[in-house]
Amino acid sequence: MSEQTELMDFDKAIELFEPVLGFEVHVELNTKSKMFSDAPNPASAEGEAAAQEPNTMVTPVCLGLPGSLPVVNEQAIRFSISLGLALGCEIAPSSRFARKNYFYPDLAKNYQISQYDEPIAHDGEVSIELADGRSFRIQIERAHMEEDAGKLTHVGGSTGRIQGADHSLVDYNRAGVPLVEIVTKMITGTEGSAPEVARAYVSAIRDIVLALGISQARMERGNLRCDANVSLSPRGSGKLGTRTETKNVNSLRSVERAVRFEIQRQAAILHGGGTIVQETRHWHEDTGMTSPGRPKSDADDYRYFPEPDLLPVEPSKELIDELRAALPEPPAVRRKRLKEAWGFTDLEFQDVVNSDLLVEIEQTVAAGATPAAARKWWTGEIARIANADGVDAASLVTPAQVAELSKLVDSGELTDRLARQVLEGVIAGEGSPAEVVQKRGLKVVSDDSALIAAIDKALADQPDILEKIRGGKVQAAGAIIGEVMKQMRGQADAARVRELVLERAESLR
Repeated sequence: MSEQTELMDFDKAIELFEPVLGFEVHVELNTKSKMFSDAPNPASAEGEAAAQEPNTMVTPVCLGLPGSLPVVNEQAIRFSISLGLALGCEIAPSSRFARKNYFYPDLAKNYQISQYDEPIAHDGEVSIELADGRSFRIQIERAHMEEDAGKLTHVGGSTGRIQGADHSLVDYNRAGVPLVEIVTKMITGTEGSAPEVARAYVSAIRDIVLALGISQARMERGNLRCDANVSLSPRGSGKLGTRTETKNVNSLRSVERAVRFEIQRQAAILHGGGTIVQETRHWHEDTGMTSPGRPKSDADDYRYFPEPDLLPVEPSKELIDELRAALPEPPAVRRKRLKEAWGFTDLEFQDVVNSDLLVEIEQTVAAGATPAAARKWWTGEIARIANADGVDAASLVTPAQVAELSKLVDSGELTDRLARQVLEGVIAGEGSPAEVVQKRGLKVVSDDSALIAAIDKALADQPDILEKIRGGKVQAAGAIIGEVMKQMRGQADAARVRELVLERAESLR
């Protein structure tokens, strides 16, 4: 049996071992330009809307050309300070960039400009809440600024990975995109809730980032990525285990699954007398497994030293106070406010929180949908499709599209049944809800004359039903309504058809 499939039952693993977690969340900032050059930032709204042909959003700095020098993006610093403050961190009076050295085929200068021992923010705390109402406080060790690497595409293999590929292509468009990396301290005491805590923490970071407006935070696009560290300590031993780091997990669902898998995998190895290799691991969404990456380097291996081309970052007290005053309300306060504003019951709002779709529902309401409709679509049909496809609901449609769909239903142009078909078209990439309605011809038939013609035909074909309706058995109208809806291909308002059926039955006496 392969290493990846040797798993211990999760409950048994928790009985024998205590999980210890740690997370490194990378947030791509949506500044207009990159971290150290004036190249367009593909992680911004403008950049995402651009064509983004490979290696077109670059400058000599991005390409590491001789003589090119970095210049720090002021807006990225402001965003980083705001994020540090929202995480409850202390903002350093002076922080410094460093060079992190190892072979980077996707960073042309062959090192990454990051922050090491002098980060811009440190010692914070984030409170998270689980589905059952329990809360955990996650200690933040640091939040530091750095640049993203480019993107490698491995060609010729069957898996898209470097193993078995004929050659690799490099796209430097993403190289130099501003990042903030948020690093937690060791997280203990989660026990069997460890996977849920992992998901709730990353969800909380995503909510904070979106509230600040500093990132698109689209996990499926890599705007927000999580490296999940997991180790197991033999229960009661007090000894820390060897950790693994599952890299670049790009959905909330996957974060939860990856942590659960690593607990089960490591427990099976340790219980069998084996040892855990300190390494990075890759997450495979299709199989729900991790696989070995490379041996995990320690800080000394990166040969950090201060970046000689950049001065220390020394934000003024006035700037920090300005950014602190502009912070959005804390997540717990925001949730309470939204629950009251939307008029949801405790159970209804808890469903929203548990779905990890609070941000999407809030944005949908802001785009013009009613709170009830926004909740219905996101936690109902959209969540159902997402679960069936094994993806996050937020990756399927935008809040603006859901709001547009809801308005079409409210206006009577669509029934719920037709709206579900429109939603499928939107998810399939056929355009906006209005465009899908037009292309598929799904608009509700609102012409009473067409409905009356269909009703009269159905009544003529079923005279016994007509007599029952006339005799006071109104429920018999259901058969006529069903026939009319069939003739209209579902493109009629059933309530209006019912009204017309009863009127025609009376008028045809």
